[in-house]
Amino acid sequence: MAIASKFRALRIAPKLDSLAARLIAGALVWTVFGLALGGFVLSRAFTSAVEDSFDTTLQVDLDGLIAAAEADPNGGVVLEERLLNRRFERVYSGLYWEIIPIEAGEPLQFSHSLFDHHITIDNPKSAGQAIFGYAEGPENQKLRVLAQRIVFPVAATPQKDDTRSYTFMVAGDLNEVDDETRDFNGTLIWAFSILGAGLLFAVFLQVRVGLRPLRRVSEALARIRDGKARRLEGDFPAEIAPLASELNSLIQHSEEVVGRARTHVSNLAHFLKTPLAVLSGEADAEPGPLADSVKKQVSSMRRQVDHYLARGRAAGALDVLGNRTKVGAALSDLVRILERMHEERGIEIALDCADNLYFRGERQDLEEMAGNLIDNACKWARAHVRVSARAISGSRFELVVEDDGPGLRPEDRERVLERGERLDESVPGSGLGLSIVEDIAKLYGGTFTLGNSALGGLSATLVLPAIA
Repeated sequence: MAIASKFRALRIAPKLDSLAARLIAGALVWTVFGLALGGFVLSRAFTSAVEDSFDTTLQVDLDGLIAAAEADPNGGVVLEERLLNRRFERVYSGLYWEIIPIEAGEPLQFSHSLFDHHITIDNPKSAGQAIFGYAEGPENQKLRVLAQRIVFPVAATPQKDDTRSYTFMVAGDLNEVDDETRDFNGTLIWAFSILGAGLLFAVFLQVRVGLRPLRRVSEALARIRDGKARRLEGDFPAEIAPLASELNSLIQHSEEVVGRARTHVSNLAHFLKTPLAVLSGEADAEPGPLADSVKKQVSSMRRQVDHYLARGRAAGALDVLGNRTKVGAALSDLVRILERMHEERGIEIALDCADNLYFRGERQDLEEMAGNLIDNACKWARAHVRVSARAISGSRFELVVEDDGPGLRPEDRERVLERGERLDESVPGSGLGLSIVEDIAKLYGGTFTLGNSALGGLSATLVLPAIA
């Protein structure tokens, strides 16, 4: 019973303390952490790649602007605009250029897309010949700026080495980078969310499948507790097999301990009965007041030995898991034996019992209780005894034994059950049969009551645990 009580405690444990919950929670934490870290790294890598691509595009546009520029012999810069990107022609298109003369007095040139704005670089940084920076553009656009200084010769001046310097500048709207990054991050979030859900579902399935052997052990223990099996049955994985083997060994050891205890009880009872029989024989050989007193005490001692022997045997049986007894088979054997015992009086015993009714306990204890009741009914019956057994709930069944004898008054029923008194010495027996039945029934968590029978005599009703 210790194994069964531990098993029940395991089943009612909070779900958050289960292995499945811990494994799934651990997988959830690491999945979220891993996906978040991976998403952050991918997002940063994509953003860096888009920015590098954007800078490369600006460099191409700047190279195109420089290639399209020609020096005016009298000073200045002339552009072949057909060689430039068409976006430079559309107002506020997000792509702009400016050519800024270094010497004062020369005009500033800029693209049509700038319309009435000019570009001012904030915190420019040099990278070789190029200058990078940021600027505020039309309509609050944030611009990425790339500039380079170019020197053109002036042929129409008297000085042969006369030159003019200009800063060629190209700027692009960074909203394009932001839009691409935003779209990528959105796709990344959805993709990683689906991936995370898929991983968690896979972990859930893995945990369910991986812990299935433990559930099989749990179900096997439940079958043993309910009396539907005697051992843990089935094949288990290598990690679970030692546990199943140890549990089976523990159950077997429990049965052996209980068996030895019951054997010792029986041996003790047998040892006591032999001296009591000798005392009773000596008292019969020497009649007198002392002999009568001895016989009375010997009879009382015999009844007590029988009483506690039955209780000890039943209490030991309770500690053995997996006990189950088919009620119909046990009652049929008892009825057949008792009909032969009372054949001379012509007692008829009618039995009504369902085939699928099982007692959660040992057959010997059921036979002890039912045998006492049926034998008692046969002793007091005139001609008929009726035995019926039926299920009254999923975990209980009712055994009723009735006779057509004289019955018992309510006050006599209490005396018989509480003190085990014999009300009629002319009827053979120890007088403890009904008291023993009540004791064994209580040990199994059952009940025993006496009442009036429809046949006219006594009705004994026993309610005991059943196997659904």
